[in-house]
Amino acid sequence: MAISGKPAVDKDTIVIAIGRDIAMLDAQVDNTGNSDRYAWQMFDNLYTFDKQGKLIPQVASDVKVSADGLDYRFTIRQDVVFHNGAKLTAEDVKFSFERILDPATKSTRRPYFADLVDRVDVIDPATVSVKLRERDVVFLNKVAAFVALVPKAYVESLPSVEAFARAPVGAGPYKLVSHKIGQSLELERHDAYYGAKPAIKHLVFRYIPDASSRLNALRTGEVDVADMIAPSDVKQIKSTAGLSVVLVPAGSPLHVRLYSNVPNTPLADKRVRLALNYAIDVDAIIRHVQHGIGKPLTSFISAYYPVGVDPDLKPYPYDPKLARKLLADAGYPRGFETDLLSPNSYPKDVTDAVAGYWQAVGVRAKTRILEYPAWNRLNNTHASGPMTVMQYSNAIYDPITAIFGTAARKGTWSDYSNPEVDALIDQTNSVENPAERDKLFRKIARIMRDDGHAVLISELFSVFAMDSQIEWVPQQGYAFYDLRTIHWK
Repeated sequence: MAISGKPAVDKDTIVIAIGRDIAMLDAQVDNTGNSDRYAWQMFDNLYTFDKQGKLIPQVASDVKVSADGLDYRFTIRQDVVFHNGAKLTAEDVKFSFERILDPATKSTRRPYFADLVDRVDVIDPATVSVKLRERDVVFLNKVAAFVALVPKAYVESLPSVEAFARAPVGAGPYKLVSHKIGQSLELERHDAYYGAKPAIKHLVFRYIPDASSRLNALRTGEVDVADMIAPSDVKQIKSTAGLSVVLVPAGSPLHVRLYSNVPNTPLADKRVRLALNYAIDVDAIIRHVQHGIGKPLTSFISAYYPVGVDPDLKPYPYDPKLARKLLADAGYPRGFETDLLSPNSYPKDVTDAVAGYWQAVGVRAKTRILEYPAWNRLNNTHASGPMTVMQYSNAIYDPITAIFGTAARKGTWSDYSNPEVDALIDQTNSVENPAERDKLFRKIARIMRDDGHAVLISELFSVFAMDSQIEWVPQQGYAFYDLRTIHWK
């Protein structure tokens, strides 16, 4: 074994085995599990989050918000340099917003801003004004999560949106060295970075889709860190000298996305959707399939969000008898046939267990496991129906991102429509008081739960294994990797 302080390359390098391929590198376009490993390393935003999810300035040194909440005036640092050597100015900030808003960019982040941002104005080279059409109390959270800053002149010099994804330039602490789809991504420290310099000069991501192969690569010293560790391996890793395990709550509900807004299909009936929930023994899945690494969901709002967590809500009970009755009442006494998609980045055993429980009540689900990039393209374009296993990551440390993204009529990953939920989502935009905001989200969560918006499976925990001589505190309650402080002891 080559672990316990013996680097895969050297002490200036960290090699990370990842279970999901990084298919493209445009952090303005791709706001999914594809971007959660590279984005924080390569791109900076106006604001960002600290380890506990508190908003802190990044490229902006300050922001002044008008009394009516409709004008955000950002003061831009004057010492920020992009990876290509160009100085970051207010024009780049304006362009970054407008590129996301441009339908031609096909940004998955656009729905969060398209109906919200009225215009972006450059006041002077160091000042940008963002005017909103309506008050949104988590606008700054959305900026911190979704608006990666890119260089205007460089992007405009390229022939297409796709060209930037192949040769991205940001203002983060690491810049691109090479990207081989299906194989690896190599980043190098951006020595002109204005902020705290990372201790590690090179970050290398190696795509190893099989969990046991990732762990074996760690044991043999081919890599220094491995993500997406199989729950079944955690106990063994903890007892292995020279290795350590880190479990991080992701604030991310693992669920089955239901295309319930397709008329004349079983999933359009609330009773069917509820039956799919009652048919599953979630406790047994967590205990036996996930080896205890999980927690039953009581609603679509993760227990690790700051608001919207209702302690009075309980998980759906396992009640196959009730599931069969609901199916019969909906006109499916013999059940029905369906497809269940899943990316290969989620445990196949979980998908198989869900399908097995459904089979017992007559719902015959044909499972289809797809490579993550292929599944991701389908899932981002409403083509992963009639149902798919997925998660929704905590992106802005507020439940509006998960609720809007999956339950709003215009949500990027929503195939669900409920006018009452839409009306309540609109109300959250202007409610800043945490207690009142908590009440609103509890109400939304209960309505969605009672309506069978999704099939709730489990809270997710990010599981990392690494050389015990590496020090790293991952972002808590968040799916994105912040590797800026990782280092060898």
